[in-house]
Amino acid sequence: MLALLAAGCTTVARPPVPTAKPPSPFSALDRQRYGEVTGEPFRVPAVSLEDLRPRNLRQLVDNPTREQPGTIVVDPENRFLYLVQEGGKALRYGVGVGREGLAWSGTANVATKRVWPRWTPTQDMIRREPRKYTKWAGGMAGGADNPLGARALYLFKDGKDTLYRIHGTNEPETIGEAVSSGCIRMMNQDVIDLYRRVSAGAKVVVLPVGAGRRQAASRPAAAPPSEPAW
Repeated sequence: MLALLAAGCTTVARPPVPTAKPPSPFSALDRQRYGEVTGEPFRVPAVSLEDLRPRNLRQLVDNPTREQPGTIVVDPENRFLYLVQEGGKALRYGVGVGREGLAWSGTANVATKRVWPRWTPTQDMIRREPRKYTKWAGGMAGGADNPLGARALYLFKDGKDTLYRIHGTNEPETIGEAVSSGCIRMMNQDVIDLYRRVSAGAKVVVLPVGAGRRQAASRPAAAPPSEPAW
């Protein structure tokens, strides 16, 4: 009898109810685009998408600018670069930008395109941070550790070098942040994609801070049934 009473006071543990794993915001196509790049002279590792915000991935959006197809528009405030397409669309890439007070704005052209470019810090950079940059005053050869990454577009205005670059980075976690010395940095996978789409001489518009708020909000376009060309 006592055994029966004791049994009646025993709580039977129920197995935990498994919780559904939230769906990933990244598609198989995203993982393919940002996977390891082969066929390069230096290694381009896959990007850890889980360390990024989905808004920073390459995507086709409604063109928020009034620029013509083929124009690059950089919106430093919102951390986006647009390559204007036909049909009122634009390819949007997430970018990292210069710290406050270091960014340049204006209209320029792509004067030179380079693969795995050599990097040389400017005199201003050496003056600001001599311990960090003096040893590279003679330049650093292109490679996996080079801060310009896999590709670079050099912007000139009226035939003069602006010292402003659109380039890759070996620090993809900085995309969407303001950390560089004034230039626009992109994930290597994205700058390789942009490089092959843009010709020397292309127009580049870098918006001043504050102009991004005046741009129309962009909305991702509906994905077509097959893999898109972009």
